[in-house]
Amino acid sequence: MAFLGKAFLGKPTILAGLCALGILSAFDVTASGAAKAASVTDLAGRTVEVRTPVRRVILGEGRQLYVVALLDREDPTRRIAGWRKDLIQADPDTYAQYLRAFPEIARIPTFGGMDDGTFDLEKAIALQPDVLILNVEAQRSSEDARVIEKLGALGIPVVYADFRHKPLEHTEPTIRLFGRLFGQEERAEAFIAFRAEQIRRVTDVIAASKPQRPKIFIERIGGYTPDCCLTFGNENFGRLVEMAGGSNIARDLIPGTFGQLSPERVIAADPDQVVVTSANWEAYVPGGGWIGVGPGADLGEAARKLSAFTGRPAYTGIRANATGSFHAIWHQFYNSPYQFVALQQLAKWFHPTLFADLDPEATFRALHERFLPIPYQPGYFVSLGGKATRP
Repeated sequence: MAFLGKAFLGKPTILAGLCALGILSAFDVTASGAAKAASVTDLAGRTVEVRTPVRRVILGEGRQLYVVALLDREDPTRRIAGWRKDLIQADPDTYAQYLRAFPEIARIPTFGGMDDGTFDLEKAIALQPDVLILNVEAQRSSEDARVIEKLGALGIPVVYADFRHKPLEHTEPTIRLFGRLFGQEERAEAFIAFRAEQIRRVTDVIAASKPQRPKIFIERIGGYTPDCCLTFGNENFGRLVEMAGGSNIARDLIPGTFGQLSPERVIAADPDQVVVTSANWEAYVPGGGWIGVGPGADLGEAARKLSAFTGRPAYTGIRANATGSFHAIWHQFYNSPYQFVALQQLAKWFHPTLFADLDPEATFRALHERFLPIPYQPGYFVSLGGKATRP
């Protein structure tokens, strides 16, 4: 990593000179008198002093745009001083939507990742951020590199957010954290209320009906790698399966959020349905076997690529193969505040009669119309059909 050296950080006269030249924002964030000191609690449980509302932020993950756009609907790019380039690479179709609506997004400086050693701290400081927002999984590497101390010496706070590791527990406080930082608390609460209402449309029905639970295998990042069988434990999509009235076969086999089962384990579990999380990963795996579900996806092509998964050795002879119960869903639901749409779609796949009147497409469209600056484009899920539960 390119970090400031100890000699630089130890010379207050140099820092004062940079402040005078307008290079370091941490010394002049109060110049307008608009921002006020506030204490916020981040998703690592840290109490952090930040001047709010922030005017310039660095997003430690570009996919944090999913929540930024909910709060700065008029122009979601206006506060982003820099961001990690994962949105551009991992979700190019959503990025293209925002690029069409806000061409200036192309000029936002990009970074590599904290975990892969390409985060340039000097570049980050030069962008004059009021705050750096990292995902909780970057905590260990950022602590090892003393990022918090180095930025803290310049008055630049770091906060941690989480939509990935414990999304059902951490999504609401993460949205509230962004709302507090951006001075958009009312918009944050409006979205939280909408999200809770949409979740209850599934969980209340499951609690009341107590249906028989089909056995489900979630194949994580299908087509991104030839490895089998990456999946989720009792969190993220794994927990969504349970909330949607399914039984995640990896629930008791994987202790954390992410893990891997052997093909033999999958065959022995004999899942009734297989759900593949995938996306357009052309930037990472050109021409790969991934299923390009997402905004504006060609669902005919997506179904064709999904059908190839039925021939994987791990699915030989399983009940899902006999009934054609294979589905693909947008992988990025796992790392966004929109995961309740995935919950609704899973429930509809697992219990189509019970949820005959539930329309996840309409839910996602309503989300866009009420909260986002871009129009809804279908293409986020596809299915080969087949029976949904054991006869």
